[in-house]
Amino acid sequence: MGAKPALLRAGLLLLGLGLLIAVPIGLNRYGVYIMSLWAVMAIAAMGLNLTLGYAGQVSLAQGAFVGIGAYAVAILMTHGMPFIVPLLVAVALSFAIGWALGYPALRVQHHYLAFVTLAFSTLVYLIFRNEEWLTKGIYGIMGFQRPTVFGLSTRTPLAFYYFCLAMLALATAVMAWIVRSPWGRAFVALRENPIRALSLGVDTRRYTLMAFAIGSAMGGFAGALYAPLVEFVDPTPFTLALSLNILMMVIVGGSGFFFGPFLGAAIAVLLPEWLRFAQGWYLVIYAAFVMALLVYTPTGLLGVADRIMANRRTRRASAARAAAAAALDAPGLNPEKP
Repeated sequence: MGAKPALLRAGLLLLGLGLLIAVPIGLNRYGVYIMSLWAVMAIAAMGLNLTLGYAGQVSLAQGAFVGIGAYAVAILMTHGMPFIVPLLVAVALSFAIGWALGYPALRVQHHYLAFVTLAFSTLVYLIFRNEEWLTKGIYGIMGFQRPTVFGLSTRTPLAFYYFCLAMLALATAVMAWIVRSPWGRAFVALRENPIRALSLGVDTRRYTLMAFAIGSAMGGFAGALYAPLVEFVDPTPFTLALSLNILMMVIVGGSGFFFGPFLGAAIAVLLPEWLRFAQGWYLVIYAAFVMALLVYTPTGLLGVADRIMANRRTRRASAARAAAAAALDAPGLNPEKP
């Protein structure tokens, strides 16, 4: 019985991967760009899901880390560095800043922590906008192209999409390893009951910092892909709205569910494009759909699916117990009955 769900999950995973590989082939340049943007935002949402969904630490700064990664790559690539070096710098820099940002989480929680990360997000945006000696300010940074990685060019939209998909697969594998490791169990314990986790020997201080650092590094990784995707970096995309949008992806998809960010990013990035047939009303329809979703399914779409599956398992178990009881009560099977 245990092998069937595992086989089903593996089959669905392979089917989804096949669709992601095949679907962009028939799309135009803009359609391929939107699919690439979905892959980038899914990585950013995956990082926030680790911080919020698994470790229970509220953050409104994920968009700022996407911007840090994007600017790190843009600045270094315009100075002639190959893409791999700026990519590693973006991830390492985001990890270090995320670790430092985690220190307020050791002293404040919940909405107070949200305000701290909100202030950090605003500070980063002001640096992007005003420090022209580094970021070119409102004029932005251009003059860099999509990279050639290990001898393979990604300059065409389809080639860069497959590169983003490969990076998404890499990030997914790393995140799966983290979640299944002792770190992942410690993050969940930190979310559920920090005091009890501390009493059981979990170093809550270290794991709080680690949750922020790893989630921030994922945001920087997403930003490192965003920069060559758009081939122009300016402060406008990295306002608080981006952090709130990534937060919405996590909540709508299902906070604390591994594949929640994938579904949430699809709703946030792809659904508005699918609704464009409604012309000027498409954003109104999208906003109404998201609000209704958050009101009636606060645990996210995967939370609803998990609840339905749990109810089905409960009904099956009850039916099995009832059948077993009926069988025992049948004549000839129960020694107490004639």
